[in-house]
Amino acid sequence: MNPARPAAGAAEVIASLIREVADFPSPGIAFKDLTPVFADAVGLSVVTEELARIAAGADLVAGIDARGFLLAGAVADRLGVGALAVRKGGKLPPPVLSEHYELEYATAVLEIPASGIELAGLKVVILDDVLATGGTLAAACRLLHRAGAEVVAAAVVLELAGLGGRAAVAPLRLERLHQI
Repeated sequence: MNPARPAAGAAEVIASLIREVADFPSPGIAFKDLTPVFADAVGLSVVTEELARIAAGADLVAGIDARGFLLAGAVADRLGVGALAVRKGGKLPPPVLSEHYELEYATAVLEIPASGIELAGLKVVILDDVLATGGTLAAACRLLHRAGAEVVAAAVVLELAGLGGRAAVAPLRLERLHQI
């Protein structure tokens, strides 16, 4: 059953359900937990509806490990297209295409299958839960481009605007449902 959309917009629904956790994952950080948004039937429905509106016209929806998987699956189902999981390194069997990228204090890897899925020429929209510095989203874009896909847009549930993530993926069309 799909709950009726509430009168409030997506940003208001997200703001009402988001949980803030002080000093996580380290002292001084106020972690924004979207788990309650996704666990709430109305919250998930509103987020899915808005992301599907943004992704309309895509051939494929790609979700970034791990909460992006939830979003991509729900949106792809609503649009009648496929979903691709952009995985953290070491989670897929070979052969894979890999993209290394820098985090604030480390490096990381994103991967997609190198065979079994033809991405060349597909219009892809990338979904993720939070945009912070933009490194992960930028790496996902590079990875999909290398596979021959056309990344037409990206969307996130929450943008932490003060961290400059939008600049990391410019000029890609980037939409958000809520901003802090």
